Amino acid sequence: MGGGSAVGRVLRDRTAGRCLAGVVVSGFGTSAMWLTAGIWVKSLTGSNSLAALTVFALWAPVLAGPALGALADRMDRKVLLVRGNLVMACLLLPLVPVDSGSAVWLVFAVLVLHGAGGVVLDAAESALVAGAVPASLRADFNGLRMTANEGMKLVAPLAGAGLYVRFGGPAVALLAATTCALAALVFARLPAGSPLRDPAPAGSRRDELAAGLRRIRASAVLRPLVAAGAATMLLAGVNGAVTFAYVDEVLGRAPAYAGVLYAVQGAGSVAVGLLAGPLLRRLPERVFAAGGIALFALGVGARAMASDAVALGASAVIGFGLPCVLVAAATAVQRETPDAVLGRTAATAGSLMTAPNAVALALGAGLVAVADVRVLTASAGAAGVLAAVALAAGARRRGAHV
Repeated sequence: MGGGSAVGRVLRDRTAGRCLAGVVVSGFGTSAMWLTAGIWVKSLTGSNSLAALTVFALWAPVLAGPALGALADRMDRKVLLVRGNLVMACLLLPLVPVDSGSAVWLVFAVLVLHGAGGVVLDAAESALVAGAVPASLRADFNGLRMTANEGMKLVAPLAGAGLYVRFGGPAVALLAATTCALAALVFARLPAGSPLRDPAPAGSRRDELAAGLRRIRASAVLRPLVAAGAATMLLAGVNGAVTFAYVDEVLGRAPAYAGVLYAVQGAGSVAVGLLAGPLLRRLPERVFAAGGIALFALGVGARAMASDAVALGASAVIGFGLPCVLVAAATAVQRETPDAVLGRTAATAGSLMTAPNAVALALGAGLVAVADVRVLTASAGAAGVLAAVALAAGARRRGAHV
């Protein structure tokens, strides 16, 4: 069954199709704002450091994933998606009058709140899909969601940058606010949400927030997938941190060439999103994830070679392989987790897998100053191959005991 039929299967399902539409609409504005925020802060302050901090501001709330995800276990998920997107739209409006460096703190405040809202909405969406979308469509949906997100990252930043050049930062803030409001309208047309199938676990606030972590640690299915995802994202952070040095020192190209490599990588991620559902129906999740990690690792390791053709091919392979473990883990979380703690578990899994990326970005920035880029990429590639082998070996052992 090909990628086109997967799209049709999802779009024919009322809930899955509308959830996907909401992801596309809200993702366009968010991706446009993600790039433009750094440009805007740079133009207002002249500071490269403050411009770089805009990305951190959006990512920082991921560290609070378990607490934020708990909201998705306390409210009707459809209501949360509608109201959450409306709140996100309202949060962006205070950015419209920002026109000087003295008000740049407001940009950072909004970005942090916007990032926190994104964590909550991601958890709510994952929990809603698990309860409302047939199990046979979840892998297709998660793959297409990856395709939508990566597709928006290719298109929306260019649109946002063009809008910024013509009309300034406030226009991009209005665009992002409008897309959040439109997403709320899309989610409002979802079928009425059902009550939680199980009561929320009783206990202290600390125990409730740790419920997602306990669920992952206790699951022989989730634990290796999330651990492999965390390891892969750590290596992806190192790879991302050395990209500009790779373009300069290995390829001998201007910094702008990194944009070409990112575009090719994004195209690879779009492709795997279309194929993820059909592949996951034919392969065990751990085998699918291990294969993706191996491809990612080979692409990173290939960056030790000074060749434009190899660079483009490696970027496509990296983009194709990297999302596999994330899609596999998300699908497994939806299947293996009780409804009452699904929001927290999804958010916790997301935090565990994405937080290492942020750490590695900082670590890689330091390493590239003291180590040869070829050594770093070759080492990251080798580590990725080991992670893939370990995950695949675990899958074989598990199959032998079934």
